[in-house]
Amino acid sequence: MLVTGLCFVAVTALVKHMGDDMPAAQSAFLRYLLGLVFLLPMLSSLRAAPYSARALSFYGLRGFVHALGVILWFYAMTRIPLAEVTAMNYLSPIYVTLGAALFLGERLAMRRIIAVLVAFAGALIILRPGLREISTGHIAMLGTAILFAMSYLMAKRMSGQVNAAVVVGMLSITVTICLAPFAYAVWVPPTPVQIFWLFWIAAFATAGHFTMTLAFAAAPITVTQPVTFLQLVWAVILGAAVFGEGVDVFVILGGGVIMGSVLFITWREAMLRKETRRVIATP
Repeated sequence: MLVTGLCFVAVTALVKHMGDDMPAAQSAFLRYLLGLVFLLPMLSSLRAAPYSARALSFYGLRGFVHALGVILWFYAMTRIPLAEVTAMNYLSPIYVTLGAALFLGERLAMRRIIAVLVAFAGALIILRPGLREISTGHIAMLGTAILFAMSYLMAKRMSGQVNAAVVVGMLSITVTICLAPFAYAVWVPPTPVQIFWLFWIAAFATAGHFTMTLAFAAAPITVTQPVTFLQLVWAVILGAAVFGEGVDVFVILGGGVIMGSVLFITWREAMLRKETRRVIATP
């Protein structure tokens, strides 16, 4: 998870480094297009998977939702500091918790509701409405967190039905297809330097997902989840040292509040699963 955090911060930094010379939709499309080369090890799993019309529709819907989230994320990266992007991205698990209750029938206990409200308080600490101007980048990140949460819930729905490699592979393929018309509408000829950086963005993103999968297999999520908070530390350091962004105490505080809420929800879910297993195992 330590390596995962470094990989994802590297992705964020490289997108920031590229700036807004290339439209967000085109940058997102080329990142996924170049990333398709990393699907080669998954080809056998993709070929062997059953594809019903219903499953293909579901893959397509998830790809479209995720594609919109990626466009907003690329846009936000060129508008607000690294630390703010990273901190606001922690809202995704909160939206997942709400979505699981609304659409998957999961129970939303009072403690979870309080944790969700605390997380939104953390978002308000970061945004500070009324005390400073809320930019289009902040709004884009709020949308990104919601769309990524929707994508995660769809993946959770599919995970028990098909191989994980198929879920990941189909996401890459459908997102690339869904991004294509958006990229075409704003297309500008990319330079070799831009293609070079986009390839490395795809490489770091793929490596991050791979190491995250290894971490989830090696330890429970209550162990791995706290390490993700280090991404905010790396983002603050990188933003200040490389991009000359000031260290905003409110962003760190708000990110800490959101992360504390996420950790509490993660811990409670782990305790509930352990209690359920103990009840089942009791003769």
